[in-house]
Amino acid sequence: MPIQIIGMIQPHEVSETLARRGPAVDPAYVRAFAQAHEHAGFDRILVPASSTSPDTLLTVAYAAAATQRIRFLLAHRPGFVAPTLAARQLATLDHYTGGRLAVHYISGGSDADQQRDGDFLGHDERYARTDEYLTLLRRVWTEDKPFDHEGTYYRVKGAASEVKPLQQPYVPIYFGGASEPALRVAGRHADVYALWGESLAQAGDLVRRVRAEAAAHGRGIGFSISFRPIVAPTEDEAWAKAARILEATRAQQVQIAHARGAGPQQSEGARRLLADAARGDRVDERLWTAIARETGGRSNSTALVGTPEQVADALLKYYDLGIETFLVRGFDPLVDAVEYGRELLPLVRAKVAERDAQRALERKAA
Repeated sequence: MPIQIIGMIQPHEVSETLARRGPAVDPAYVRAFAQAHEHAGFDRILVPASSTSPDTLLTVAYAAAATQRIRFLLAHRPGFVAPTLAARQLATLDHYTGGRLAVHYISGGSDADQQRDGDFLGHDERYARTDEYLTLLRRVWTEDKPFDHEGTYYRVKGAASEVKPLQQPYVPIYFGGASEPALRVAGRHADVYALWGESLAQAGDLVRRVRAEAAAHGRGIGFSISFRPIVAPTEDEAWAKAARILEATRAQQVQIAHARGAGPQQSEGARRLLADAARGDRVDERLWTAIARETGGRSNSTALVGTPEQVADALLKYYDLGIETFLVRGFDPLVDAVEYGRELLPLVRAKVAERDAQRALERKAA
């Protein structure tokens, strides 16, 4: 099956190992960052969201204007904009980007972060609201006649839109969340379900559960997984690089705790990352969990460590689980994006093509 490799850009330079440089919105950095991913051969780039970050829709619009081919994955939080308005905004952006848009819907894994924007719903209610939100969104995108809706969280009368997505039938829906309410929403709505970088055993279990949820609605579903590859010419050099990254991350922890609030992330995804970390810093030979443990399971913080060949082989094991999209980003984000494009991305694509060709021969022989 075809694979997709996604990167990530932010509106300013920052990571677990780098203190923020420049203003909150740095247009020159965004332009260079997006163009670096396009040059490196990424298929798509994620623009993440938080309650304090610059607007993602406008960041995608700017980055799209600075690039030609690369596609975008816009992180969007349901609940802060009416779904009818969001449907028009996203459909309009799909046209302005030439059909290069997909949207990753995030219900929210932190009460504190949600409350900064005035959202005081509990965890399960947020997913129930997302379910209704996505139902309305898809209706606006796909229905030709005005419609009424009266639900738990939204009530509209005569909803309609002159603008429909350039991509048909709608802008692709990515979705994350590992709790039971999240899996039910994914089964009903997601085109692609996104995992953080878990161990092979945990990832395989989640793939099976989400696939079953989607099948209950007569749907197929794709899968994405996120890692922070740490690559070097030799394995020893890669692990030494990982040790330096851990040291730099620890030096940043006082600032990170002040900015985000102390303690581990609340989400089920964070709990799953920390469960892997509890097994040790190295899991499945290449999966490095030290940063996840150090930061309380915040975001996609697990790494695959080794030479480009070794990391590509590790990713291939996840491909064998049915995961066909890899989100990879580095701890030195711009520099690492360029480095991935030189060896890692071509190796992953070549190994997947070889694996697919082998399977095709086996099917033909059978």
